[in-house]
Amino acid sequence: MFVPLKYNLRNLAVRRTATLLTAFGIAVSVAVFVAVMALVEGMKRTFVETGDPLNIIALRRGAISETGSIIDVSAPALIRNLPGVATMSAERMVYVNTARREDNSSANVVIRGVSDTGRTMRPEVRLVSGRWYQPGLSELTVSRSIASRFRDCGLGEELRTGSATWKVVGIYDAGHTAYSSEMWTEPESIAATFERRAWSDIFIRASSAGQVPSIIAMIEAEPRLDLNAQRELAYFHEQTKAAAPVQILGNIVAIIMAAGSAFAAMNTMYAAVGSRTREIAVLRALGFSGHAVALSFMSEAVLLSVAGGIAGGLCTLPLNGLATGTANWFTFAEMNFEFAITPLLLAEGVAFAIAMGLVGGVLPALRASRLSAAAAMRAL
Repeated sequence: MFVPLKYNLRNLAVRRTATLLTAFGIAVSVAVFVAVMALVEGMKRTFVETGDPLNIIALRRGAISETGSIIDVSAPALIRNLPGVATMSAERMVYVNTARREDNSSANVVIRGVSDTGRTMRPEVRLVSGRWYQPGLSELTVSRSIASRFRDCGLGEELRTGSATWKVVGIYDAGHTAYSSEMWTEPESIAATFERRAWSDIFIRASSAGQVPSIIAMIEAEPRLDLNAQRELAYFHEQTKAAAPVQILGNIVAIIMAAGSAFAAMNTMYAAVGSRTREIAVLRALGFSGHAVALSFMSEAVLLSVAGGIAGGLCTLPLNGLATGTANWFTFAEMNFEFAITPLLLAEGVAFAIAMGLVGGVLPALRASRLSAAAAMRAL
């Protein structure tokens, strides 16, 4: 025979102060957990949503990112004539250190030198304001997120860097892709301003999906190129590892806070056992076993934690879609993304809260179950 659940609900209501304080501690822990995981999810989504199955990126052998790749100027001509190559774009990339709008801090932002062909190979990038840059004029078309977060990067503003002053003539939207963290210009402007004649990457579109493996194999087998090639999807998927440091740090913080919340729940439940000895005596006198009493107290701890978990998850909803940024440890440049709070993530937050409740409730429940009927009756 089990103790009715309404008994636990009424006890939580009667002891509302202790209930609210404990639920608040659990809610804070869950909110931190969900916020950090939403940060990680947003970072991963940015890379996962970038790429086309027909696109290939070729980098210098040994380079892990476009910004660290140096490719000889003769390489594009060798790749252009390979069987199965529909079109290609040789591109240059450099960093510029730019101040954020909200404070005095700064970050590296990538300027990509990309041709008209390279733009057409990325249909997810679309102009939303102004116009595209023109050759020979030191002009930039920047992503919407860069324009909103960095000084001198808005439409009509001028960015002074290198030996030139760049005029921002347009804003583009790249959705949730990695290109939303860049500023674009034409390749020769980078060559002239930063004296960078070498290419950073060669962006290739295969004529069909079946040609992709053979193009990759031919590029890597050509000794005059000394390049590694991979699918664009695979290249950006590899960069999801940039979220690992944030995830590890967030998990450490969440575990520390969870331990504190579990002890708070344990303290609350121990106090409940101490103050309800008479109730336990009545329950045992009515025929409820020690296991039933233990299960009742465990149920109360779980109910408490579920309430805190739901409250903590709801508190994080305003963060969903909030734009932010951090360093990409592959490119060492600013990476812009949005918090992504999903139903699965909210469910994981509630599960996290239940785990805290179970940890905090098990010892008090065992103590309650070990009170013999005779000992409990003597307390009456």
